Order: sequence, then structure tokens, then C-alpha cells
Amino acid sequence: MQQIFINLIHNALQAMKEIGKLTIEVNQPEQNKVQIKFADTGQGIPPEYMDDIFKPFFTTKKAVEGMGLGLTVCENFIKKHNGSISVQSKVGEGTAFSIELPVRH
Repeated sequence: MQQIFINLIHNALQAMKEIGKLTIEVNQPEQNKVQIKFADTGQGIPPEYMDDIFKPFFTTKKAVEGMGLGLTVCENFIKKHNGSISVQSKVGEGTAFSIELPVRH
């Protein structure tokens, strides 16, 4: 989970460049689920990229900034733990990634 959080925080910081706000919220929408939301005020993801962001090697960054595997790894790890990850984004306003995972007692 630490690597997932680091990746989402790193992506948010890159999207915000030098100025912005990153909000991390943890909620329990149901008794057996936990939700972690990472919301930034960055540049947002263009609609034409939304279907591709979790695909391996998809990136809009320069070659030296990333290989396009971060979100793929995040999604695969979350799914292996019976969870899900979703994204909402609006160009010029920011992006929010929400992770839902089952709670284990």
C-alpha cells in the first residue's frame, strides 16, 4: 500500500507543478469497506486519455519522467486485494483517485 500511496502522491505533485493542494481523505462508506481518496488541484487529465491511464506503458510524461507503469501497478495490486480504484478528473481543475478496499477484521 505504501508504494501505491507514494505513486499517487508523486503523480499529484507532478500534475500541480509548483503550486496546488493535495487532499488525502480516509472514509468508511460501509462497515466492510475503507475508501482512500487522493484529490489534487493540478492540471487534470484530458478526457481522451481517461480510458488509457491504467494501461501499461501509457504516459504523457517525457521519457525521463516515467515509464507509464505506476497506475498499472497500483490497479493490479488493488485488484489482487479485492479492491477497486477509480478516477475523476476535469482539465484545469484537478484529479481525484479513489481506492476502495475490503476491511479485514
